[in-house]
Amino acid sequence: MAIDIGRRQFVVGLSGTAIALPLAARAQQPTLPVVGFISGGSSDADGRYAGAFRKGLNEIGYVDSQNVAVEYHWLEGRFDRVPALVADLIRRRVTVIATPGTPVAALAAKSATATIPIVFSAPGDPVQLGLVASLARPGGNLTGINYFSSELVTKRLRLLHDLVPKAIRIAVLINPANALTAEPTLREVQEAAGNIGLRIQIFNATTIDEIDAAFGTLANERPDALFVGGDAFFFSQRGQIATLALHERMPAAFANSDAVAVGGLMGYSTDIVDVFRQVGVYIGKILKGAKPADLPVQQSTKFVFAINMKTARALGIEVPLGLLSIADEVIE
Repeated sequence: MAIDIGRRQFVVGLSGTAIALPLAARAQQPTLPVVGFISGGSSDADGRYAGAFRKGLNEIGYVDSQNVAVEYHWLEGRFDRVPALVADLIRRRVTVIATPGTPVAALAAKSATATIPIVFSAPGDPVQLGLVASLARPGGNLTGINYFSSELVTKRLRLLHDLVPKAIRIAVLINPANALTAEPTLREVQEAAGNIGLRIQIFNATTIDEIDAAFGTLANERPDALFVGGDAFFFSQRGQIATLALHERMPAAFANSDAVAVGGLMGYSTDIVDVFRQVGVYIGKILKGAKPADLPVQQSTKFVFAINMKTARALGIEVPLGLLSIADEVIE
């Protein structure tokens, strides 16, 4: 009987060892660095941007789910979610926070942590926004990419006027929930419209339903053309806006070329896809040990002017050869 008990104990001991070894092995596996990614758009519409971000990471040697873990958080225009989301990322001590195209999230993160690195992409002047001390020497725990948005409003409005010279009454669609983008856009478009001799009417939309409601009003007001403000939420809803504009036979100018690919008449903007790639590159450099304070804020210099010829024909617009000659993308 004593032999049986001993054998039984031996078997139990082996079994316990067999279980413990894999647990120990798992415990020894290195924990992947975590990137908290916050964007104002949606995962469905902005998959191309996320792909560009991953491409930037790959250029520095990082592959999502292999040697880095990226947590994607898409606001879908719900900028009120930012404080809670940022607080959660900081509570869990993620390795780095990325806020491409969403300066409100970058500012919230800066206010909440002075230690976790933050990489932003932001329109306007990052110094004036309070993100960094200077472009060359950011200081602190933030750096990123500065791209032009409101600064391009005048040129985008002029291109729309050149494309549709008879258009005098211009509807302007902005998202007041994203004040960091909406307010400078509004200032620029009002000044540019006065210089060109155009009359503008402002329409606000912060949700999908409000976009529909704005177009219901546009259908009654019948402005000559539509100018869509640059906004991450509008980026994600570009298909909805382009479709509604075409349905109302309204020439529309967008702040991104992707909207032109889904039926918008024209777009002029910074190359946003490349901006997301650049953010990924900076994230990779920080994961390799670089400090945000030592990485100067880059300024994006790539721009895209796109025209959709199919939409132009549907609207009865004859595109001047001069505009075609300077277009970077002509969609047939």
